[in-house]
Amino acid sequence: MLPVTRPIPLTRALISVSDKTGLLDFAKALAARGVELLSTGGTAKTLREAGLSVRDVAEVTGFPEMMDGRVKTLHPKVHGGLLALRDNQEHLAAMEAHQIEAIDLLVVNLYPFEETVAKGGDYAECIENIDIGGPAMIRAAAKNHAFVTTVVDVDDYAAVLTEMDENDGAIDYPFRQKLAQIAYARTAAYDAAVSTWMAGAIGEETPRRRAFAGTLAQTLRYGENPHQKAAFYLDGTDRPGVATAKQLQGKELSYNNINDTDAAYELVAEFGTEKPAVAIIKHANPCGVATGDTVIEAYKRAFDCDRTSAFGGIIALNKPLDAATAEEITKIFSEVIIAPSVEEAAKEVIAKKKNVRLLETGGLPDPMAAITTYRQVAGGFLVQGKDNGAITLDDLKVVTERQPTEQELRDMLFAWKVAKHVKSNAIIYVKDGATVGVGAGQMSRVDSTRIAARKAQDMMEACSMAETPTKGSVVASDAFFPFADGLITAAEAGATAIIQPGGSMRDQEVIDAANERGLAMVFTGMRHFRH
Repeated sequence: MLPVTRPIPLTRALISVSDKTGLLDFAKALAARGVELLSTGGTAKTLREAGLSVRDVAEVTGFPEMMDGRVKTLHPKVHGGLLALRDNQEHLAAMEAHQIEAIDLLVVNLYPFEETVAKGGDYAECIENIDIGGPAMIRAAAKNHAFVTTVVDVDDYAAVLTEMDENDGAIDYPFRQKLAQIAYARTAAYDAAVSTWMAGAIGEETPRRRAFAGTLAQTLRYGENPHQKAAFYLDGTDRPGVATAKQLQGKELSYNNINDTDAAYELVAEFGTEKPAVAIIKHANPCGVATGDTVIEAYKRAFDCDRTSAFGGIIALNKPLDAATAEEITKIFSEVIIAPSVEEAAKEVIAKKKNVRLLETGGLPDPMAAITTYRQVAGGFLVQGKDNGAITLDDLKVVTERQPTEQELRDMLFAWKVAKHVKSNAIIYVKDGATVGVGAGQMSRVDSTRIAARKAQDMMEACSMAETPTKGSVVASDAFFPFADGLITAAEAGATAIIQPGGSMRDQEVIDAANERGLAMVFTGMRHFRH
């Protein structure tokens, strides 16, 4: 049977919404166009108080709302009105025999389950906010989009009225199809939210079935490359970062901007707010990370690590952006600046660079929060908990004859936080609370060690230093040294202390090499692979 593709006039609408944003204006506009309004509970009360004529669904079904509102629309006279095929004589005969009235428009948004979870509702409250009748009606109406228009988003109210005006009170088929797709995506997202919450609530770490959902935030011009289509979706969580930030100025964020900005802000959040910290990211890897007594000092120290790579990079701050730091940042081009807040004077400075994207988040993400991450592979998804591992001084095991100094310990803990955010194999040289060389994403750990040392040589030349900044530095390795060669390379570059997970079958060989060179080395017992 071919679908009914002609415009369908709207003569009767069933409206039942939890979010009443825009409700009265939309309902009044429908009534003015001759649409009869059916409604339930609080929605009907709101419409009546606004002076609109409304029929209760209970009047239509002949059954009162019951069980604290759990049962009100689950009735053949509702679902028959939504599901009946208007060009099927048997359906029409059944409607007549059972006094079922056709419903042409369904307007439903669901119980605020996601909001209840977000505000920390207990188990019973979350369960009570799982909508049953709403999703059932939405799915029924969307299935029958040949005849029924389904609206689940407030944002679509105006478009429905425009469609009616352009089609003499009717809705065209392509628009009904579009709204049906949106409706099914909404119920899928709702069910995903419920199942994900329930898995966590009952402690099911690897549930048999998982569902992921998102809401379109932005259609991007392209993806990683111009020939790739892309979009940005939000998952509904309120974690401070690029997804929740307010963009104060600048061009639209690109796919790569979003990816890199997320990496930068997650990294700088590792340092909390006790001391100013700045991270500069290029292609999802840090090219400079530093702390300082002031934000501008932290920025300058991070910038000095790799002045070349910092050009066109992403700059993340853990403190408010002030005017002096803004002036320093704008001496070169940066794609994005992201900070918890931006002082008014700093906004004026950045405004002179109109292409710079300036983001304000209102806070820092919690690096210790339990978050599920996922990555698509051919035929499936890899799902894991976010790497929220952290260590303290008490977790460190000194494995060499020489004990590390207090300054070396501080720098090792700093380097370890950075290592978590560098692509494996990761090697990071740190001195006095700032990176001085970063080696990332190499197939060999010794290659990363050499590259990081070479970066430090470049820093020495760019900053007119008397000697390479790796002299007296510490080194962090995200995973164990499989051979002593990487450690030896670090020692030759002038490093005096090493922090690494340990756990290699050749650990003793590496420890012996450290002892021979007078290095201090600590094991963390924790690895930070990042691919």
